[in-house]
Amino acid sequence: MSDMLSQEEIDALLGGGGPSNSSATLEALTDQEADAIGEIGNISMGTAATTLFTLLNKKVTITTPRVSETTMAQLSTEFEDPSVLINITYKVGIEGVNFLILHEKDVKIITDLMMGGDGTNISSELNDLHLSAISEAMNQMIGSSSTSLSEMLGKKIDISPPEAYHDKIADLDYTQFGVTKEDQVVKIAFRMTVGDLIDSEIMQVLPLQVAKQMVSTIINGKSSAPEPTVAPKAETKSNAQVPEEDRVVSKSEPPKNQYYIDEEETKSRVSNEKVNAVPLQFENFDSNSSQMYYNNDIELIRDVPLEITVELGKTGKKINEILDFGVGTVIELDRLVGEPLDVLANGKRIAKGEVVVVDENYGIRITDIIIPRRVTD
Repeated sequence: MSDMLSQEEIDALLGGGGPSNSSATLEALTDQEADAIGEIGNISMGTAATTLFTLLNKKVTITTPRVSETTMAQLSTEFEDPSVLINITYKVGIEGVNFLILHEKDVKIITDLMMGGDGTNISSELNDLHLSAISEAMNQMIGSSSTSLSEMLGKKIDISPPEAYHDKIADLDYTQFGVTKEDQVVKIAFRMTVGDLIDSEIMQVLPLQVAKQMVSTIINGKSSAPEPTVAPKAETKSNAQVPEEDRVVSKSEPPKNQYYIDEEETKSRVSNEKVNAVPLQFENFDSNSSQMYYNNDIELIRDVPLEITVELGKTGKKINEILDFGVGTVIELDRLVGEPLDVLANGKRIAKGEVVVVDENYGIRITDIIIPRRVTD
């Protein structure tokens, strides 16, 4: 019985030794393949930056990517603090997982901007609300980049809904994605800036076999593209009837087996053609451009909940005055009796109102809506 193969040996012979075997047999990326991956990432993230600008209404810049090979274990040393990993799986056209890794602080700024803030409310801990918002943002970004990738590769690309995970990169279980920490992956690092709030790095991580799928489509497509051919100019009937030795060649006649353009004939043909020219009409974007963007984009975040706060008033005190506080101390606020109170959504003032009582609970009746002035460059 000792001569029989074990199940592990049978799996190894059949190539069924687990998810890491497929990438272990793959060769490293060549320089040409690395350049192709960089080209894909550059075009895809360029489109994604435009989408993120639309969501945040802030200038977004994503620089040229840096491509390198590593493992998930080595990658975890670059993200020692808790980060956000977003898994978006390619389902059609390309098959495999696709990770996006962002720093925790960057996620807080992006989600605060999406929820109507100014990007400075980042003191609270990340929760399901933040993860839901960043998943939607990444879904829009990768969706637009997949469209560009589809046009580049010449075939349909479809992705799965994103899944966000908040933890240390080293503590995540990658086996659920079919990847182990020892598998070779391709790291595509981008520098991302959002206004003056973010100047950081966003990272796209592809298993080696997924990267090979992408570059093979591009490289094979370029190598198999047929070269354009030019049909030779047909002989005129008169020349075809005259034997070659009796034919008189003038100085204006082109040499044999060469192609030429008859300029006189072309000018005559163009001059006889009738051209209907119509002035180009441009749409006016001055009056309703901001409203147009608002109406198009609000559907993306309509279901995102916001925290509503009513501000009764505020004042300033010195430290020695605060130390004297005790039970019964009265603190005078800066708001007069009967003056409207401020209504804030995620810390941003949106309305004014007056206090009412609803079923033994305090409430506020909206008396004025604050419409912010849009500053144009």
